[in-house]
Amino acid sequence: MVREVTVGEVAFGSGQPLVLIAGPCVIEDEETTLVIAHRLKAIADELGGALIFKGSFDKANRTSVDAFRGPGLTEGLRILQRVKDELGLPVVSDIHDISQVTAAAQVLDIIQIPAFLCRQTDLLIAAGNSGRVVNVKKGQFLAPWDMTNVVDKIASTGNRDVLLTERGTTFGYNNLVVDMRSLAIMRQSGCPVVFDATHAVQLPGGSGAASSGQREFVGALSRAAVAVGIDALFWEVHHDPSRALCDGPNSLALDKVKAMWQEMLAIDAIVKGADAP
Repeated sequence: MVREVTVGEVAFGSGQPLVLIAGPCVIEDEETTLVIAHRLKAIADELGGALIFKGSFDKANRTSVDAFRGPGLTEGLRILQRVKDELGLPVVSDIHDISQVTAAAQVLDIIQIPAFLCRQTDLLIAAGNSGRVVNVKKGQFLAPWDMTNVVDKIASTGNRDVLLTERGTTFGYNNLVVDMRSLAIMRQSGCPVVFDATHAVQLPGGSGAASSGQREFVGALSRAAVAVGIDALFWEVHHDPSRALCDGPNSLALDKVKAMWQEMLAIDAIVKGADAP
């Protein structure tokens, strides 16, 4: 049985309706972040969907040393706090180092562990000790059953509010593949499971000095994952993906979000036995 994890008024797991975690890959600037957040909040209100806003204050694993990484911890958290204050949305962002945990926990409702760091014991334990919900992205190099060890590390702190996110598995060079069985397997851990559809279509390093992506497959993979019976979807969105400073090729355009989200809620309602919206 998947336990219920709550973030404010948003509930994951235990038969709860699908949650959407969405926002830009990286916080580009305050204005852009707020524009995206307001658009997403308006769509959520219209559809009656549960929304968590995401935005990275630092992308520490960019392909190139010259790639845009974000505004950094202090400024990024200030902008995310403004999203919370103005829109009442819970927020999530990634941490990359133990030194970031204390400050991040003062603002973030969910602390996210990036896929490449999902085996870092000290980082997981520090995140667990923060008392916040912890979302761990499964490493591209791990089998889904390996994530039980990750959960055990966090649970050793007494914190069992853990989400597990599938974002694809390395498949040869510059490509990822999603084994939909992994979603069901990870749910056997008792943790709610998230599917990161936009990172799953990423082509890591596919453009030489940057990652590429195939956003045309975001919808297909999202539909398949929701049909499996996941607890949340993760979409990176941007009002103009062609000009996004990070992960534009695999980001979903904001003007596509409403129709696609409505479709996902309908599939989720069928899977979970509720009336479709």
